[in-house]
Amino acid sequence: MTRDEARSKIIFALDTDDFDAAKKWVSLLGGHVGMFKVGKQLFTAFGPAVVRMITDSGGDVFLDLKYHDIPNTVASASVEAARLGVSLFNVHALGGYEMMSRTVERLHKEFTGTDRPKVLAVTILTSSTGETLREVGIGLPVAEMVVKLANLARKAGIDGVVASPQEVPLIRENCGSDFLIVTPGVRPAFASSDDQKRIMTPAEAVNAGSDYLVIGRPISAAPEPLAAIEAIIDEITQAKPIK
Repeated sequence: MTRDEARSKIIFALDTDDFDAAKKWVSLLGGHVGMFKVGKQLFTAFGPAVVRMITDSGGDVFLDLKYHDIPNTVASASVEAARLGVSLFNVHALGGYEMMSRTVERLHKEFTGTDRPKVLAVTILTSSTGETLREVGIGLPVAEMVVKLANLARKAGIDGVVASPQEVPLIRENCGSDFLIVTPGVRPAFASSDDQKRIMTPAEAVNAGSDYLVIGRPISAAPEPLAAIEAIIDEITQAKPIK
């Protein structure tokens, strides 16, 4: 794998509530990472303006708002996300088949080809454990639940999933090589695990079949962020994906 291929797999998490700080990160890291993730905190603070700031600078956006509502509401919100020009956005697979399929139908109706962003379904959050699931009445083990939701998303026409790297091989086995997998919970060998529970290194995640790696604090908290990115790329280039 070339360094450019490895670089394109990195999605930098803009986990901040400061527009100017986000703009500085985009300026600093533009061309050094594949995409920027805009989550609930930053989007709630600044809305579409932050997405436009990134796209105007030439960057690609993963809009990580995890839509979960009645089918028509999620489908309508998804159309607006597409109109913003994001490259990826996500919904919660737990919203069910109708919610996901209705979203895909609306997007195919209003957008064609490369104009349509890729849609991901969130399976089980990487901060969740078996105990977390049992607390909300889900008795299946985490890995089994992840695969169940991934299969449901694929059946609904969703392009891929957000899932822990530890479940990637199972998802690949069940959903095929063309199904996108975006993995948070990725921590380089030099970084701490923070509050993630089901984690892997970048090389391990890519070896397992991950297409994109969401990485935030290991870069933003590093004394030299660009050096941290290059170290992550070093790890990724050693990977030998199974897909």
